[in-house]
Amino acid sequence: MSNDKDATSVESKGRRYFLIGMTSAASVAGAIGAAVPFVKSWTPSAKARSAGAPKICDISRLRAGELLEPMPAWRGKPCFIVGRTPEDVERLKTEQDDLADAASEKLDRQPAYARNPWRSRRPELGVYIGICTHLGCSPKHRSEEGDFYCPCHGSRFDLAGRVVKGVPAPDNLDVPPYSYLSETEIIIGVDEEDLAAAKDLDDAPERA
Repeated sequence: MSNDKDATSVESKGRRYFLIGMTSAASVAGAIGAAVPFVKSWTPSAKARSAGAPKICDISRLRAGELLEPMPAWRGKPCFIVGRTPEDVERLKTEQDDLADAASEKLDRQPAYARNPWRSRRPELGVYIGICTHLGCSPKHRSEEGDFYCPCHGSRFDLAGRVVKGVPAPDNLDVPPYSYLSETEIIIGVDEEDLAAAKDLDDAPERA
């Protein structure tokens, strides 16, 4: 009789350990299952990575006096790529009395190639973040007036993105890092000294 009780006791313990093990395994599996989408949420989506990737822009179709359309975006911000006529270039060099920061000395974040009358690598082409430095609206390009005008609060910038005096916007438009890949293409988001390293980036450049 004692042997039967011992056998039953051993069998009960075995079942109990088995059930405990199965319950623990199920709990662990459930915790892993719940953690996977949580951890995945830390990983940027392809769309998010794309928004921050450098953008290659074809400028072959851009004419002097025009703004490149469709407008490219970099890091979720619109970018103005504007072609300038010889008259625009000369005017930007000589007409500076009404500008709040003609030499782009106010902003430390401006690249070195923004510290000239055109605020660009080449006088005939300007590249700027198309967001007003007042409250983040998007100014409009006015080809006839030769400027960028923000209709929200009346801020105005010349074709070099320099803010005029007496408007709500406190600073010039930002100049993003960019480089020429050729006479017909630029890349926004990469400076010339970083072009070689950009080939190894996880976020490969995209065409705008």
